[in-house]
Amino acid sequence: MMNLTENNLKDLKDNVDQLFVVLMGIIVMLMQAGFAFLEAGSVRSKNTTNILIKNLLDSFVAGITYWIVGYTVAYGKGNSFIGWTYWASYDLPLSSFGIYFFQYTFAASAATIVSGALAERCEFMAYIVYSIVITGFIYPVVSRWAWDPAGWLFVGSVYTGDNGEEFTVNYQDYAGSGAVHSLGGVAALVGATLLGPRKGRFSKLNKMAAPLRGHSVPLAAFGGFILLFGFLAFNGGSQLNLTGEGSAVAVCLSVVNTLISGSVSAMVSLLMNRIFGNSKWSLLKTLNGALTGMVATCSGCNVYRPWSCAILGVLGAGAFKLTAFTLEKLHIDDPLDVVGVHLGGGIVGVIALAFLKPEEGIIFQQNRKSALFLGWQILGLTTIIAWTAGLCFIMFGILKLFDKLRVSPELEEKGLDIPKHGENAYPTEAYGHGWDQKLEEILQEIESIKGDDLKGSLTKRIGQHIKKSKQGSTPSSDFSEVNLHW
Repeated sequence: MMNLTENNLKDLKDNVDQLFVVLMGIIVMLMQAGFAFLEAGSVRSKNTTNILIKNLLDSFVAGITYWIVGYTVAYGKGNSFIGWTYWASYDLPLSSFGIYFFQYTFAASAATIVSGALAERCEFMAYIVYSIVITGFIYPVVSRWAWDPAGWLFVGSVYTGDNGEEFTVNYQDYAGSGAVHSLGGVAALVGATLLGPRKGRFSKLNKMAAPLRGHSVPLAAFGGFILLFGFLAFNGGSQLNLTGEGSAVAVCLSVVNTLISGSVSAMVSLLMNRIFGNSKWSLLKTLNGALTGMVATCSGCNVYRPWSCAILGVLGAGAFKLTAFTLEKLHIDDPLDVVGVHLGGGIVGVIALAFLKPEEGIIFQQNRKSALFLGWQILGLTTIIAWTAGLCFIMFGILKLFDKLRVSPELEEKGLDIPKHGENAYPTEAYGHGWDQKLEEILQEIESIKGDDLKGSLTKRIGQHIKKSKQGSTPSSDFSEVNLHW
């Protein structure tokens, strides 16, 4: 009877843990919608469909590549660098599928980060290529290093103290300030640099930056709210279980710390833009500041004391502002300030953990172990940045060499929705203004006109305008031209 009870308790524990990690993964997957709406609102209306389908495909591309290759590389049996079992989930224990799903959502998030920096001018096939490479190889290798028990960053190294005692120091990154966000930010930076700025973004005469504003602040704000919500699961779910000793406490602490860091960073960003920016109370800068604060707390949200996260919020806001300012001065076009949010916030998060982690950070312990901890954080961050930058430079460089990275100037001018997808996000006829119906009435009236030459000319011209209208062109000026001929 005792054995039966113990087995039942074990089954209950396993079921609760798997349900927890799946539910957290589902919420993290909702962040794909947040990225999609944030990016859609931040681009011009002529590119809305393009950016939405790219964000939609993140989930599907990652769903295939992470299933076939990515999880194998990250968590299969292997060495400290790479794994080589569980290809396409073959022989993967059924009890591991919950963890697999949660890790898949992280891989998809890493790829999604990049699309915002390349918005409005990246070739569709280039997007497919880099999504496959990031989710299938670049990110899985880094996640193995940082999180798999066999990974070299996770294992760390054993050192001997002054009194002869041995201790282990390793790279620590609880929810991916480095492994997810710095990686995505570096990939975005390399891609945006090789891709070049959008047409009209920087003046060739006075080298000034011209604002190319998005078409819908409400859409961007809606996406931002979804991301803020999703970050609570992104960080809280990284505990990967709920029933272990101290696990529930770590989940709750992660959620609270994420909220505090995001809140402080949002307020500091709001004030910084007011004082040092354009003297306006900017919604989008405040939103990006909040996201940066949440990115910064990822590395240690399960152990930080809340006051530490307030400091992180200030540092995150400063990193976001400094990174965005530097990129603008370098004429690197990042439409959504992706690099500032994810790379700036990620670097702050990884390094700050070596100072702010309770009992081990430099603020709490000024000894050899804390100094070595800082060294390992810098080593891990540097390795992740170098690995990602090197492979992305090769990947984007090859695409650029074969003229497959950027769309033509003509397509960029027209917008990508109609030429690439045949689906205008805001088709003219959806406004209900009745242009098509009015033109049809005029055509019927023409039938009663005598004079075949005039009738044929007007019929042909108006037919062309109807076709343009159905393709999404704005017909107001076209209809005025018809009236002149009429």
